[in-house]
Amino acid sequence: MTMSSSSPDDDRPPPARFAFDRWTWKEIAYLLANLPVAIAGFVYTVFLIGVGAGLSVTVIGLPLLALGLQGARGIGRTERGRARGMLGVRIEEPSPVVRGRRERGFFSWLWSVLKDPVAWRALLYSFIRLPWGVATFTVTLVSLFVLWPVLPYIARGLTNADRAMVRALLSPSDELERRIEELESDRGVVVDTAAADLRRIERDLHDGAQARLVALAMGLGLAKEKLTDDPEAAARMVDEAHGEVKVALQELRDLARGIHPAVLTDRGLDAALSAIASRCTVPVDVTVDLDTRPAQAIEGIAYFTVSELLQNVSKHARATRATVDVWRTTDRLMLQVTDNGHGGARLEGGTGMSGLAERLGAVDGLFVVDSPAGGPTTVTAELPWRDLADTPVAP
Repeated sequence: MTMSSSSPDDDRPPPARFAFDRWTWKEIAYLLANLPVAIAGFVYTVFLIGVGAGLSVTVIGLPLLALGLQGARGIGRTERGRARGMLGVRIEEPSPVVRGRRERGFFSWLWSVLKDPVAWRALLYSFIRLPWGVATFTVTLVSLFVLWPVLPYIARGLTNADRAMVRALLSPSDELERRIEELESDRGVVVDTAAADLRRIERDLHDGAQARLVALAMGLGLAKEKLTDDPEAAARMVDEAHGEVKVALQELRDLARGIHPAVLTDRGLDAALSAIASRCTVPVDVTVDLDTRPAQAIEGIAYFTVSELLQNVSKHARATRATVDVWRTTDRLMLQVTDNGHGGARLEGGTGMSGLAERLGAVDGLFVVDSPAGGPTTVTAELPWRDLADTPVAP
């Protein structure tokens, strides 16, 4: 009796039957091939570990071990292909060896390969397969001649164990690798943001306060020269210099406020956000419901997030009123800024929203914009909560 088998694309082989269909023969062939494959993998693993560990005291030991681990990745790739073709097990290929985007050189490569979990799991798979390969080869070969009526069920049971081992040891660590990629991306965002902030501060100092102080020094120098010859002109120049000093001081205060406002450090988010709201072009109601203060870094991000959002309200929303709400839920700091403007704000709209989303994402935060056409606009930001007491104190 001939029976057709279903496709393995759904990762589930057809039920085992007394009839030796195509999938049964594939499973039998896989089990019989387990022994030579297991012997080769075991010899490779023992040789690699023995030689690599024995030569680790020399300059070639660790590089040799790293090359062997890369070979172990090849063994894992081969075994995934064998399981895919003969057992119908669909397993995604792991990501390449992860290195920092700014890390280069031989030692960076060496360290990345030596701590590669994918390669070490492939070695573990090869090492423990020898007794299993001997057992499956023996049972399958004997059953092929003695227990052939029930061999499909025996083969299915043995290959199910193989499927479980392949999935457990040769599958990519999806969550871990995804998290590593996110952290790599977030670190890049933080570094780029810090560099942009430093360039902004340097530009503001150079074009603002520094230029004004240079002009002030030149004016005082000229006043000094005229002090004996033309006291009245010198007095006027000193008065002008006095005015320049006031303007320079104001520019430095504004710059300091842009770096980290003193009111935030001294009095916390409630007072700092109220100060921002007072400078907004529309009335803003601020509600801060916090029993304790968060860590300074989280507090600073929350402050600048609200500041940027209220600037957007002033410049783009055409609103007549806005609200700012801040509260804590368990281990998260929640911010919500709402305005009754015309709406239509988007993360990709060029109003700084995308930059805010990246900054919050870099610290495991969330940023959600709800702004239908015609309004209102509600922006919700979520930050991880860390207590102020947990913040390291600078020496």
